Amino acid sequence: MKQLIECVPNFSEGRNLSVIKQITDVIESVSGVRLLDVDPGEATNRTVVTFVGEPEAVCEAAFLAMKKATEVIDMSKHKGAHPRFGATDVCPLIPISNISMEEVVVFARKLAERVGKELNYPVYCYEFAAFEEKRQNLANCRAGEYEGLPQKLQSQEWKPDFGPATFVPKTGATAVGARNFLVAYNVNLNTTSTRRANAIAFDIRENGRPKLDAQGKGIKDENGNEIRIPGTLKKTKAIGWFIKEFGIAQVSINLTDITVTSVHKAFEETCRCAELRGVRVIGSELVGLIPLSSILEAGKYFLRKQKRSVGISEEEIIKIAVKSLGLNDVKPFNPKEKIIEYILKDDSKQPLIKMNLQEFANETASESPAPGGGSIAAYLGALGVSLGTMVANLSSHKQGWDERWEEFSNWAEKGQILKENLLNLVDEDTNAFNKIMEAFGMPKNTDEEKSLRTEAIQTATKYAAEVPFKVMKLSFDSMEIMKAMAEIGNPNSVSDAGVGALSARSAVLGAYLNVKINSASLKDKDFVNKILSHAEEVKNAAIKFENEILEIVNSKINV
Repeated sequence: MKQLIECVPNFSEGRNLSVIKQITDVIESVSGVRLLDVDPGEATNRTVVTFVGEPEAVCEAAFLAMKKATEVIDMSKHKGAHPRFGATDVCPLIPISNISMEEVVVFARKLAERVGKELNYPVYCYEFAAFEEKRQNLANCRAGEYEGLPQKLQSQEWKPDFGPATFVPKTGATAVGARNFLVAYNVNLNTTSTRRANAIAFDIRENGRPKLDAQGKGIKDENGNEIRIPGTLKKTKAIGWFIKEFGIAQVSINLTDITVTSVHKAFEETCRCAELRGVRVIGSELVGLIPLSSILEAGKYFLRKQKRSVGISEEEIIKIAVKSLGLNDVKPFNPKEKIIEYILKDDSKQPLIKMNLQEFANETASESPAPGGGSIAAYLGALGVSLGTMVANLSSHKQGWDERWEEFSNWAEKGQILKENLLNLVDEDTNAFNKIMEAFGMPKNTDEEKSLRTEAIQTATKYAAEVPFKVMKLSFDSMEIMKAMAEIGNPNSVSDAGVGALSARSAVLGAYLNVKINSASLKDKDFVNKILSHAEEVKNAAIKFENEILEIVNSKINV
């Protein structure tokens, strides 16, 4: 699974579109990066750019963009409504999928160090990338703004984390950070009252509302500071407003860290607070994009609340999330346009797993050598674990077994993960074969070309042996689900658990043949001996496991 991060740099230019385009052009020049949004603001004289990709590519694009900004933006002439202290004012990196915040922090600090060294101007690290607590807050790093930099840089307390502690008039300074994903999210109310919407917003937002005395005046502490009553949701900003276009009031919410307050948690709390004030939530609206994990968490939350299995397909979980949150209330919610990972999918090549059954069978039966036995073995494994997962889901719904729904949901969820991994390997096995063919097609006119070609063939062939070995392990692991379902699952579906076990065993044996044939031409005998030894162990264990499962299945089928 690819690691994905988002980068949202803010550049101190929002009026000259040709300058902005020069910056976005260098971002788009980096392979593996997808530009998602460019949002210039005339009053702020600031442009917010959003792009996504794998970490190394994103960091390269961010560096090139900051370099271009030093060339085309002159901070000594900049005026705007938004706080700022540099040509590239801020540059946060944000984890999207399959990457931890700790890993993103490493990338952010490396980027900051590179900017400081190669572009030779001051760089501060903020939020999770900060080296000290006071620098976590961007407002502290940017205090005094551009005009205050000459004096600020003379202070040891505010020595930049990277780059020189000298004022560069044309460029200023930059804050590079790592933060969690920010979601802009509006909750719709069955009222036209902005006052009611604001009251609910004050109930939930972290900053809450001022504490008032009996006369309605704000109360201050002994130091003269305003005393506030905090709201119920951390990392949440909110305000109420009336939307003329829809004819309703909304609670407009910014979730500044969805790992602390998720979309579904914000929705549920808004519903609770609205009900206390005699108002009903009638749906919600997602502004901008959202990570897949966030929408899946929401769907699973509502499924669990209904005491239903979460071991269903990704597509079905998303449908539950959209319906439960009312995301289709004011405008259609299209997952392909709102979920970041779906936007990044490359649909130019039709994957095998997107074919229908007849198309897949016809492609397999054609004169093309791929898909071959490896892909079919992976698909057999996916079908086998799908049957085990089906029995788990049926068992979670069985009348009289209501108290056991979570037990079977856990089995179904494991099955869904294995199924998705095996389906991915259907295409990956074919991709591995194609890499071998590409290697054989390399030039061999000189000794150097022959050497490179031989090395490429060996590398590709080794990978072509590793892919079916993954199929073997995943298919074998899935048999645990079939055994559990044969033992404790819905007795009316015990034969399905048996067929699942038969399919999984066949997937193991089929993939084993592909490990052997791809290992036969490898020169690295240590690798060959190791992978064949492990493959033999998995094959024998699968045959034994299949017999155990079939004994259970047959003992429960009375003829």
